[in-house]
Amino acid sequence: MVRPRYKRLVDNIFPEDPEDGLVKANMEKLTFYALSAPEKLDRIGAYLSERLSRDVARHRYGYVCIAMEALDQLLMACHCQSINLFVESFLKMVRKLLEADKPNLQILGTNSFVKFANIEEDTASYHRSYDFFVSRFSEMCHSSYEDPDIRTKIRMAGINGLQGVVRKTVNDDLQSNIWDPQHMDKIVPSLLFNLQSGEGTESRSPSPLQASEKEKESPAELTERCFRELLGRAAYGNIKNAVTPVLMHLDNHSLWEGKTFAVRCFKIIMYSIQSQHSHLVIQQLLGHLDANSKNSATVRAGIVEVLLEAAAIASSGSVGPTVLEVFNTLLRQLRLSVDYELTGSYDASGNIGIKIIKTHEERQLQEAVIRTIGSFANTLPTYQRSEVMLFIMGKIPVPGVHPALTNAGSGGCEGTRMIQIMLLKSLVQVTTGFQTTNMLTALPNSFLEPLLSFSLMEDPEVRLLVLTILLSVIDRHDNTPKFSSISIISDISVLKLKVDKCSRQDNLFMKKHAQQLYRHIYLACKEQSSGPQHFETLYTLLALISMELANEEVVVDLIRLALALQELAQTNEESLSVYNRCAVHALSAAYLNLICQLTTVPTFCQHIHEVIEMRQKEVPFLLPEDVFIENPKLPASLEKLEGDVLFQQSKITEVLGGSGYNTDRLATPYIPQFTGNTHLSTCTRTSVQQYRSVCVSSVDSVGMEEQERERRRQVVEKFQKAPFEEIAAHCGARNTFPMFSLSALPRPPPSPSGTISSGYGQTQSRSVPVYEMKFPDLCVY
Repeated sequence: MVRPRYKRLVDNIFPEDPEDGLVKANMEKLTFYALSAPEKLDRIGAYLSERLSRDVARHRYGYVCIAMEALDQLLMACHCQSINLFVESFLKMVRKLLEADKPNLQILGTNSFVKFANIEEDTASYHRSYDFFVSRFSEMCHSSYEDPDIRTKIRMAGINGLQGVVRKTVNDDLQSNIWDPQHMDKIVPSLLFNLQSGEGTESRSPSPLQASEKEKESPAELTERCFRELLGRAAYGNIKNAVTPVLMHLDNHSLWEGKTFAVRCFKIIMYSIQSQHSHLVIQQLLGHLDANSKNSATVRAGIVEVLLEAAAIASSGSVGPTVLEVFNTLLRQLRLSVDYELTGSYDASGNIGIKIIKTHEERQLQEAVIRTIGSFANTLPTYQRSEVMLFIMGKIPVPGVHPALTNAGSGGCEGTRMIQIMLLKSLVQVTTGFQTTNMLTALPNSFLEPLLSFSLMEDPEVRLLVLTILLSVIDRHDNTPKFSSISIISDISVLKLKVDKCSRQDNLFMKKHAQQLYRHIYLACKEQSSGPQHFETLYTLLALISMELANEEVVVDLIRLALALQELAQTNEESLSVYNRCAVHALSAAYLNLICQLTTVPTFCQHIHEVIEMRQKEVPFLLPEDVFIENPKLPASLEKLEGDVLFQQSKITEVLGGSGYNTDRLATPYIPQFTGNTHLSTCTRTSVQQYRSVCVSSVDSVGMEEQERERRRQVVEKFQKAPFEEIAAHCGARNTFPMFSLSALPRPPPSPSGTISSGYGQTQSRSVPVYEMKFPDLCVY
């Protein structure tokens, strides 16, 4: 019986001695025959497969290598419609090699599969399955072969094999979806296992120049390259399936606590996926953080650190469409952490066998969450950051309005205080670097009023955080660092301050909120617990208002405020300590020294400098250089001061009046207006009623008469000279003002007959008598 030609051609490529290698001349004949008669290709593949199986069983590994080389060459040369049947024989032989116990055969089969994976087939395959290859290559990635060199080669072969499977199937809709969890749950952990073995190497951004000599790559480097390629091919709907196994791997191997490897993994992920998909990874991390709410603080802190790094890498779209949900999740974790710290357990029911809370770990977690909130906020545009500021402000518990954090008696107050501090620290992070052109939108009533209410709480840390937030929002030209300490600066030009003309929106803002700001600055100086940092921050706040929001009227009011602070320290009606009185004097002096140079009125500057020089000679403890130091030398008591060491309101009024400033306003002492709308805590004040009584007692009857007289004069002047926009803004500035609209205007006086004509033949009922009418404030003087 004559053997078929294709079998003779196949037999002829094998030499008598396998060490001689493939007979190239006969291989060329076989290739030509396969190209000339493509219908025979499947038979050629089946016969080669039969020979290879026989040689493997007989341990004739030289012939096995020759058979695989022949298959590779035929595969590369033939791209016809019959290639599918040939590929089945080829994959059958690769599978045979991968199932062998010999590492060399496994590596040989893998190399052939990788070559096949790089071939673009002309025809689609409807029935081919790669499930076995995913499982086998994943198993090779975890090889524990005794010889370390061979173990490394097997693992690298497994990684290359997985990369080949991905390349072959990821864009083929006819194949089983490689992104299905059943495959991703094998591929991703296998890659992470090898990536973890090389933690010493840094994660690098993808580059075609990397790993030019692949034979010198370590398993970790090869894994990173393969992992990046896998993630780079992930479409929108596949991100979740690719990231979920990463989260599970980090959970199962307790890798969140170390942070380093987890951060490295997600750096690779964030750099590799398409930028528009970044928010999907962020959302999965947030969901995983919620799922681990009752896990240890170190685990939660690890997830938060990963979130921090991911947000820094991602583009401005990292938060995605659910902006507030991101911050809501982080704030919820912050509140839970405070609750855990106070209760001492993760289980409110107090069950036995629960984990012990470590306070320092919870504190580290809280700081990590706060930093992460700031990192996310930095990716947002201004309008969204404003929304986040309002959102966080609404979460801060206001005593008497929100329930205490815990039910424990003293724990409720302490819990409320802790969550207030944490959320205010979050606001500090969100407002850092905040830039806005319109202060009315940056500091709306709904944000400013509750913020300022916290500035009057007894807790000094809370007050300092509020002042820091105000500085961040008001400072639009990065002038804050130039006022980091209070001092008498002889020439402010050395500070290189950036000052812009006050815009119309800024003028409206100050018309509406100036008195609120002045009042809270004044009251902050009356706090016994204020320290150097508080006075330095108040000085910076006064300076920023002068440069960012000041017009002529604001300058006059700020000077009046500074003189009122001097009077506060002089009369000492609040029984302040000697240090606080000296600090208030020093604050007033430093600010007047600054504002006189900003106004550039020579006679004003001369008076301020004369007083400062006199203080340097006689009472240096009233200047910042002698007060705001580590060990200030202060007198045992501070008697009432007189003469040239005090700034004189009459003198300042005289010199500024000559330069066109409002002398009537300058001559009127500043008296804070108390509205009684400040929310204070029972944890920080004895009671709201006591606080209000303190506020009311600080204003005597004479002062109230002067205040009323000044108010009436201002109303008349404004009504006569101000444009309508300013009048409208002024009407909305105080809650006690009715809305200036047609509905608020008085009705016409009554007609003699008791009725008036409407002009359309209709009649109206009798009008309200004039003496019972309620007129808007601007219409009364």
